[in-house]
Amino acid sequence: MGSEKGEFTVTVTVTVTKTDMVAPLVPFQEHWLPFTNLDLLTPPLDFCVFFCYKKPVSASSGMVSVLKKALAEALLPYYALSCEVVPNALGEPELQCNNRGLDFVEAYADIELRNLNFHNPDESVEGKFVPKKKHGVMAVQATELKCGGIVVGCSFDHRVSDTYKANMFLVSWAELAQSKLISMLPSFRRSLLNPRRPGCVDPSLDDFYVPIPSLPPPEENNEPTDHLISRIYYVNADQLNELQSLASSNGDKRSRLKSFSAYLWKTVATYTADKDRRKISKLGIVVDGRTRLGEGDPDKANIMRSHFGNVLSIPYGSQTIGELTEKPLCSVAKQVHEFLKPATKKEHFLGVIDWVEAHRPEPAMTRVYNVVKDDGPALVVSSGLRFPVSKVDFGWCCPAFGSYNFPWGGLCGYVMPMPSTVRDGDWVVYMLLLKGQLEQIEKEAAHVFSPSTFDYLHL
Repeated sequence: MGSEKGEFTVTVTVTVTKTDMVAPLVPFQEHWLPFTNLDLLTPPLDFCVFFCYKKPVSASSGMVSVLKKALAEALLPYYALSCEVVPNALGEPELQCNNRGLDFVEAYADIELRNLNFHNPDESVEGKFVPKKKHGVMAVQATELKCGGIVVGCSFDHRVSDTYKANMFLVSWAELAQSKLISMLPSFRRSLLNPRRPGCVDPSLDDFYVPIPSLPPPEENNEPTDHLISRIYYVNADQLNELQSLASSNGDKRSRLKSFSAYLWKTVATYTADKDRRKISKLGIVVDGRTRLGEGDPDKANIMRSHFGNVLSIPYGSQTIGELTEKPLCSVAKQVHEFLKPATKKEHFLGVIDWVEAHRPEPAMTRVYNVVKDDGPALVVSSGLRFPVSKVDFGWCCPAFGSYNFPWGGLCGYVMPMPSTVRDGDWVVYMLLLKGQLEQIEKEAAHVFSPSTFDYLHL
């Protein structure tokens, strides 16, 4: 049962009732699909997203069947999700499009939706409501609940798709479940992201990206250290507006995302401020290049909007912990604005494509991920704010709650805000940060970050 304060105390037990394979409704011709240079910058890790639905007003029987039937239809245009990632002759990953299909897990949890602990996904979600992808590039789990509700969880291979196109797939899947036409068909035209001949690489890109073989070997660490844990918060619209007001100055209005990121960067830095103020802290922000690469070419712009794959860059800024904690929020927000500015231009993304081409077949990564134990705090803020969560309606209702789940190793934190399903303007914020950093946030910024509990979600 939930406590009077809206906290969750129930242990979740999920029982798998069936494991199946869902393949495209009609087999397609087997072929190979190469990764683009921007795909090759993405590390081999999975990201997850899950949606929780209340018991439908009408009869709820057959929900899993609806999901599976529509999924088989959705895998026709989104065929890449039914493929396998295999290395080519150079050791680079490619997609073997072989009609393999994807794993679909059916499960049951003897718990009501209102008693799920959404604030602590490590305890209640990971390994329970989102499947661990064992094969292929995607896995799905549908878990029916005691109350008649259902949780739909998906795991995606990040090398195959960024969250933007995964979101569009989820919307298309829901549209087909309601017998609607897909509102946006995916494009797999790899030639749109081909490198230029000759290439043109700005030397500044060496500050953002690094060939992995050139990195020093990982340090052995036998001492107990802080570790990454996940939490989910909500931030109401009034607090976001207040942060935006504090982050803007001299007529320069900062976006909500820049204001939020600057505030979070300052708050995380205070966790280490009393230990070593000279350490360098890094903040990276994920930028989608689809609109940038389509600039000046309407036809290319239309296709780029539907491009299926990774079209991302992660510029970042660095600052000593002492300076971060002393500067006013508007100064930190200005710094965020400045390091993001180059990545808002078409030339930046063309240059990244050329940079990868110049280093192939060596694998490469963004430098902000390269954190060792003696570095200051580092985090990456992505954005799911364009995700139309309310459209992930499979025919019974809009989600009562939805969030990402992005477990990974290392020491670099990851933060993903998305629109709340409860109130327009609010955000649901998934955070994967060091335990001590989250404790600092809950101590110093409790007025901004509120735990996602059933009282807020109206469950």
